[in-house]
Amino acid sequence: MKLADIYGHFQSDIKVIEKELEETIQARHDVLRKASTDLLHAGGKRIRPVFVLLAARFGNYDIHALKHIAVSLELIHMASLVHDDVIDDAELRRGRKTIKSQWDNRVAMYAGDYIFAKAVQTAAYFDNRSIHLIISDAIMEMCIGEVEQIRDQFNWDQNIRTYFRRIKRKTALLIAVSCKLGAIAADASDEIQRRLYLFGYYVGMSFQITDDILDFVGTMEQIGKPAGGDLRQGNVTLPALYAMHHNPDLKTEIVETISKDHHHADMDSIINQIKESGGIEYSVSVSDQYLAKAFKQLEALPDVEAKTYFLQLAAYIGRRKF
Repeated sequence: MKLADIYGHFQSDIKVIEKELEETIQARHDVLRKASTDLLHAGGKRIRPVFVLLAARFGNYDIHALKHIAVSLELIHMASLVHDDVIDDAELRRGRKTIKSQWDNRVAMYAGDYIFAKAVQTAAYFDNRSIHLIISDAIMEMCIGEVEQIRDQFNWDQNIRTYFRRIKRKTALLIAVSCKLGAIAADASDEIQRRLYLFGYYVGMSFQITDDILDFVGTMEQIGKPAGGDLRQGNVTLPALYAMHHNPDLKTEIVETISKDHHHADMDSIINQIKESGGIEYSVSVSDQYLAKAFKQLEALPDVEAKTYFLQLAAYIGRRKF
């Protein structure tokens, strides 16, 4: 089943969330308003809001309450992308110019801060203290993850544990939180909240690993940027880690080819060697292991319709075209 088919079942509620996002990011300042609106209109799969909606199906579903959770989490995700693009000096995001390339780094950083602030403001709809603690903890962990990524840029000696810790903070945590907060907002039981959190975490890990695979094997149309973009920026992901571990000569070539001053070097040979190393197949197997753990959490949940959609969504996320 395609992602569009899954979303089709929640079309009216997704429209509610899109309308709320549009209204929420409006700013009195022209630059902040245009920057935020351009980012919103650049698209995105709205994965996190959909996880919120599905998780809430295990409790008392109310879109008019849930939209505040869904919008808050999507804004956090959007803000993190703005900051990512500054750190990575990225010119394109989803095939369109980034905020930093349209204006500059200073405007981009403040636009990201503005969107973060809007996310916190949106969550203020709820009186539940635990919701605010979960959101603030997630933002703090994401910031730690970003600082760690900066620290490990062009660090060719990092290990796989460092990689997993980084992608947990970068991606998996916010998807896990989306599931848990959807359940909390719908007054689902503590056990359901716990299992949905774990489900979201495992799916999120698979999601990021799949993204990292696509960075080497995806087309420009799929990923909106040239292949090997992460490695060019000095960000070492699972396929490259595996390849370098099994081929010390490749590691030497990467170190000699890519540096902070020469990260636009010709990458074709390196990318081909990573593909031929077995790093892609290994990364797919790790992604599948996380998916299996996610499915195991779903098995213990009540048999509501959302459970089937979660299965389909997780399968889509873990095995996008590559």
